[in-house]
Amino acid sequence: MLKIAIQKSGRLYEDSIRLLKDCGLKVDNGKDQLKASVRNYEAEVLFLRNSDIPKYLEDGVADIAIIGHNVIIEKGVEVEIMRDLGFSKCRVSIATPKNSGYNSINDLDGKKIATSYPNTLKNYLMENGVNAKLHQISGSVEIAPSIGLADAICDIVSSGSTLFKNGLEEQEVILRSQAVLAGNKNALSEKSGLITQLVARIDSVLKGRENKYILFNIPNDKIDEASRIIPVLKSPTILPLLEEGWSSLHSVISEKDFWKVINKLKACGAEGILVVPIEKMVI
Repeated sequence: MLKIAIQKSGRLYEDSIRLLKDCGLKVDNGKDQLKASVRNYEAEVLFLRNSDIPKYLEDGVADIAIIGHNVIIEKGVEVEIMRDLGFSKCRVSIATPKNSGYNSINDLDGKKIATSYPNTLKNYLMENGVNAKLHQISGSVEIAPSIGLADAICDIVSSGSTLFKNGLEEQEVILRSQAVLAGNKNALSEKSGLITQLVARIDSVLKGRENKYILFNIPNDKIDEASRIIPVLKSPTILPLLEEGWSSLHSVISEKDFWKVINKLKACGAEGILVVPIEKMVI
């Protein structure tokens, strides 16, 4: 039985459940459940507090987990990072009040910094030779400077809107993070069959999200040029149209290059361009 840990609530929960279900796992989860069986896979899902997952994973209570990379680094646990998952992207940053006159990390020497990430911050300050006083709090870190608790904060930043609302400016990015698939080192060998199969499913879902299926009409004398523009797959599919001298070309394009590729195809003479989401992509 494979034990999969995910966050029981919060920003990672929805994306984690969606990923598992996109992988074909039927999770029998209900409200406030802490453990749920998977009907069509030899696995169960553990719904745990975000801060508890790294230690449970290291100790073997869970075999694999979907967790923020920043939490693994903060807890300092010995686990295997298996895959970046591409969602819940954020950064751990130092921020100060606006108009604080901040110039460099050295300005925080001797100052008070409020944080939920004391170990990550401590290591960063040591690397930069800064001796600051750390005040560890578990929530509402952004309010600390305005109530006189700290001169600066160190916390997770996504869009930066929370900092803005609290009159803070992001000054130093300590760590860039995203959700990762992590594994217990013993489980990776003892349950390698189940884990390998699930990772293959995850890879196919992630690959599908990163690409789009594209089809368009192109003059036959432009087929070679158009094929060079979209080299994601080994070779595009080419189907002749009823209209002489024209063909329909089918292939895959990368999401990150989408508009650049579309513009090049239009300049090449492509018409009737259709783009379709890919559910899964097995290479």
